[in-house]
Amino acid sequence: MAGFNTDLFITGNARDLCPKKIFEMAKRDEDVVFVVSDMTTTLGVHAEFQKLFPKRYIDVGIAEDGGVGITAGLALAGKKPFFIAFGPFLSLRTVDQIHTDIAYNGMPVRLIGTHGGMTSGGGPTHYTISEYGIMRAIPKMTMVAPADANQCVKVLEAALDYPDPMYIRIARGSEPLVYESQDYDYQIGTAITVKEGKDATLIGTGIGVFNSLTAAIELEKCGIDVRVIDMHTIKPLDMGAVLKAAAETGAIMTVEDHNIYAGLGGAVAEVLAESNIPCKFKRLGIPNEFPPLGYAEDLYKYYEFDGIGIAKQLKALLGK
Repeated sequence: MAGFNTDLFITGNARDLCPKKIFEMAKRDEDVVFVVSDMTTTLGVHAEFQKLFPKRYIDVGIAEDGGVGITAGLALAGKKPFFIAFGPFLSLRTVDQIHTDIAYNGMPVRLIGTHGGMTSGGGPTHYTISEYGIMRAIPKMTMVAPADANQCVKVLEAALDYPDPMYIRIARGSEPLVYESQDYDYQIGTAITVKEGKDATLIGTGIGVFNSLTAAIELEKCGIDVRVIDMHTIKPLDMGAVLKAAAETGAIMTVEDHNIYAGLGGAVAEVLAESNIPCKFKRLGIPNEFPPLGYAEDLYKYYEFDGIGIAKQLKALLGK
């Protein structure tokens, strides 16, 4: 079990740490190539990367589909491309290229979609709420949603020599840090138990982990002992962690900033349906609709998968 952060005011920004980590990896691995979509700046790490490695920094402009094709070609040439782009466009506009250029050829490209979930602030057309389901359905594709900014760094390190294509989802800005220490073991495809518990299990991904942890701490005051699992990898899913939680706690609720159809909840439901283990189950996330315009934190409350909403709904699931 990993030690978790209970200070609600500690935050981190994955969009800042991500290019810094890629830059650091590029300094020690000459095959790393950083491809971006309309992100070149004259300041910061992007400018430093471009100055130090001009042939390994490529800005494709507002052409995400072309960027995917370029990264596939780079991977075919033996390079290790990381492509960062605005999430709603990377996960929707480029599906054909991801499917055929990258996945079909088994190219180990690392696709990084920013502004994940409802964090973009751009309204219904700019929320990224379908990529879990899309990437889960593409053969050979791995789908990862780090729980916080520091875990994003661990994901990138693990992705450097990962043999399959990968989609990594990060938020637009700062989010609460889940882990108080970075000494915990991280492996793609292996869930992390953030908090032990015997009465029920909350399985979260992305911001859903922190919100679940907040709910679990609150529920302790009511005498309800809740396990919290960080399911950072949606595909391949850690089925063992799901089955263990079902057998030991008898109740599971999934939490995700994503459409509940085909996302984390759908993946966990598939495992439970085939297991024959009796278990109460509920999915929390965005229902079958386009969310309204608003701040992400307000929308989590609106859809009742903030800490308070999760606690309320888990009590109802347990009949308490």
